[in-house]
Amino acid sequence: MFYRHAYISAYEQSPLTEVEGFAYFVVMDGDEPVAVTPAYLQPAENPLRRLHEIYPEAAGQRALLSHTWHCYDAHVPATQEVLPRLLDAMIRTASIFGARWCGFMNVQRGNGLSQALNAAGLPARHLTDRWAAHLTTYEHYLAGLGLRARANVRRNDRRAREAGVTVEALPVDHAAMDDITLLCVKTASRFENTGYHPGEAFTKFVTALGDLAHVIEVRQHGRLVAAGVCLTDETRFHTWTCGVDYAVDGNYSPYGVLFAESVRHAISLGKTTLEGGRGNEAFQRRHGLRPHHLDAVLLRT
Repeated sequence: MFYRHAYISAYEQSPLTEVEGFAYFVVMDGDEPVAVTPAYLQPAENPLRRLHEIYPEAAGQRALLSHTWHCYDAHVPATQEVLPRLLDAMIRTASIFGARWCGFMNVQRGNGLSQALNAAGLPARHLTDRWAAHLTTYEHYLAGLGLRARANVRRNDRRAREAGVTVEALPVDHAAMDDITLLCVKTASRFENTGYHPGEAFTKFVTALGDLAHVIEVRQHGRLVAAGVCLTDETRFHTWTCGVDYAVDGNYSPYGVLFAESVRHAISLGKTTLEGGRGNEAFQRRHGLRPHHLDAVLLRT
């Protein structure tokens, strides 16, 4: 999903974090492209802050980073022939930009890129985890949960219906994007991720994704109480970001309603993997998602 032309183009037109420069690397074998990597010149701060916890020596310095903080799946077919050329190009470009660091973010431990970096003698540092679950049917998904979690999901759905809650999955051009953006901004701020969804840019970015994005609206008596912006590729349904207002009438969780509908909608679209994003470990584990370790590899230029 994060390497689709529509996603990368939308991010260049409406970057969701501060970006000082864009670079797109294409490794060629004759006339055939064999690897691509988008990279972004970013200032010292980042909205998730974790990078400088594991790389304190890079704090306060600009870096050319593979992909953006809104992508949690760095994927480069980096063979032993490809990786040295790609690294050399990234280091040279970082120097041109005046960045002291460059490297890869959110590399899933054990994948092809991870193995190639390790084989090249470049140590990785654990950045965070992303969470995912395999999907078949909704009843099969529920059956895989613990007894208490399964009962809670069903109880929350029932209480939400009794409280007059309605849920609808919509294409972007039919969704209330201004209200959804405001809700996402407030939710991010509650978790001290201020700036992760910069208002107008967020609306433009999501709208530019077209049919790659799906919006789920949860309303109580017409009022928006939760919304999710979800992304899709051939096999995966990404619960990419959301906003939630917990000031509701009735003993139910609007976030729980949104999550359950995300699972159902993913299955209705024929997707076999639910990507739950990063963070919120207790909820993710309780609802059947499993962690995939994501690492960072930074190089000093």
